[in-house]
Amino acid sequence: MAKVICFGISKGGCAKSTSAGISAFLLSKQARVLCVDMDSQGNLSSFLTGEEDICEAFDKKTILEAIKEADVRPYIVKVSNNLDLVPSNDFLSLLPRWLYQEYRGSTPNLVLRDALIKVMDEYDYIIIDTPPSLSELTTTSLAAAEHVVIMFDGSRFCYFAIDKFLEICGAVRDKDNPDLSISGILFSIVDTRTSDTKAMITLVDQEYESLRFNTIIQRKAATKRLPIYGLNDNPELASAVEGYIPFIEELMSRV
Repeated sequence: MAKVICFGISKGGCAKSTSAGISAFLLSKQARVLCVDMDSQGNLSSFLTGEEDICEAFDKKTILEAIKEADVRPYIVKVSNNLDLVPSNDFLSLLPRWLYQEYRGSTPNLVLRDALIKVMDEYDYIIIDTPPSLSELTTTSLAAAEHVVIMFDGSRFCYFAIDKFLEICGAVRDKDNPDLSISGILFSIVDTRTSDTKAMITLVDQEYESLRFNTIIQRKAATKRLPIYGLNDNPELASAVEGYIPFIEELMSRV
């Protein structure tokens, strides 16, 4: 059975899509990985496939249709030998309306889990990218996951978001998914030389003892340029992803 890992935080600009994509790419070097893009911005879909116009490229071929049919299999896009994707586009924002107006089941928060059940034996890891909001897109993702990586960009606003996100995780665990666990808080794309980042590391360690990943992803231009140059034939690739290698080792030990 696949280990299902969700990357999330209720704040934008925290490297959720970048971290989910790089993590999936690195895991796929030794395991079978499926990415699920649950953000209507579709940044993960664009990142992994290189498609710029995701509304046209994945017209009616997204996770939204997969959820409606309770089966992701017809909507899987092959990225590389061991890496697949169920893409997203702008129309995923219609999911809440569908849930409240058309869904006829009794467990709306479990619609993503129900769509993934048929492929759980085909992958070692399923990576879910989530939007920067506390919406149905987030709660259905958490209800389908076993493990959560909370992204942290080192800012005060993101620090405030941690507690709120943990509350949502707790609510989903109590209502729909008792197996949900917090893998850790990942400091990503930060500069550890600055005093404010050092202060936030201390604060997070005090508030959330033993929850922070030891790995800290340093801010690096090559990583920032990954969405431009992609994961194939990129001369900067090794430099861009090297900071995530110890994180993957740490993540695998935690899940």
